[in-house]
Amino acid sequence: MNLSNENILHIQKNGVEYLQFRKLLEYKDILNHAYSLGINKNYRTARANKQMLEDKEYRKAIEDYQSLCLAINSQLEHLVKTNQEHTDEVKIAKEKINKDEPDFNLEQYAKTDGLITNQKEIMLSTTNADCILLLFFDPVKRVIANTHSGWRGTLQRISVKTVQKMKREFDCNPENIICCICPSIRKCHFEVEKEVKDNFENEFTDIEKIEQIIEETIPNQKWHIDTVEINKIILQKEGLKPENIVDSGICSVCHSDLIHSYRIEKQGYGLNTALIELK
Repeated sequence: MNLSNENILHIQKNGVEYLQFRKLLEYKDILNHAYSLGINKNYRTARANKQMLEDKEYRKAIEDYQSLCLAINSQLEHLVKTNQEHTDEVKIAKEKINKDEPDFNLEQYAKTDGLITNQKEIMLSTTNADCILLLFFDPVKRVIANTHSGWRGTLQRISVKTVQKMKREFDCNPENIICCICPSIRKCHFEVEKEVKDNFENEFTDIEKIEQIIEETIPNQKWHIDTVEINKIILQKEGLKPENIVDSGICSVCHSDLIHSYRIEKQGYGLNTALIELK
C-alpha cells in the first residue's frame, strides 16, 4: 500500500521504505529527513529499562539505521538519538560525541525526549510505536529539532517547550518554524480511561473546543482523545502558522502492517524512527 498523500511521499529505495514531507523537500538542498516504514525494521537500541540489547539484536538495529541513512544519502555516524522516557526534557546537540559511530545510549541524552541543533551533519533521531514524533525546521535561522510527544509528553506540552527553547537559544521566530507530524496513533484508536481523560481536561482548559477533542465512547468508562489536534492547537498558540504545521494524517494502528504499533504488537513491539539533519 502506498501512503502518499498531499503532505507526504511514500518512497521505496534499495529495499528501504520511508516517508518524506513535501514541505521539507522544498529545502532538500540544505535538509535531510525521513520517517521509517516497515515492521521488519526495528530501530530500538536499548530496552525501556535501559538494559542493553543482545548483540544480534543491536547489530540488526544498526543495519536498519545504516540502510535508511544510505537511502537518504546520509551517514550512520551522523546519528544522535535520545533516550526517551516520556519527559518534557529538550536538549541541545552541540556536537557529535562519538566521532566514528552513532551517539546511541549515551548518558548525556538520558531522560530526554527532544533534541535541537543548528550544526550540520548531526542527524537527530527519535523513535515511536504509536507516540507522536514532531520534526521542526526554521529555514531562516537554519535550526532543526526532533521531539517525541506521547500522551504524557503532550500533557507536559513538550512540543511548545521545543519551540520555546528554539526561540530562547537560537532566536527563532515561531512564524518561520515548520512542524511536521509523523504517523502516530490517532483519535480513532487512542482510547483512555477516566483518569487520563481528566488529566487532559484539567491541563487544556485553554482550548475552547476541548469537548470535541475528547469524545466519550463508553458512558463514564472510555474516551477517545485527539492528541494530534491538541498539539496543533498549542503550537498555533505559541505562534506557528497553521500552514506551517504539516500533518502526515496517518494512524499507526490503522496501518500496523507498515508501522509499528504498541497497541497492536504488545510486548516485544518494534520501533520506527524519524530523522532530520542539516546538510
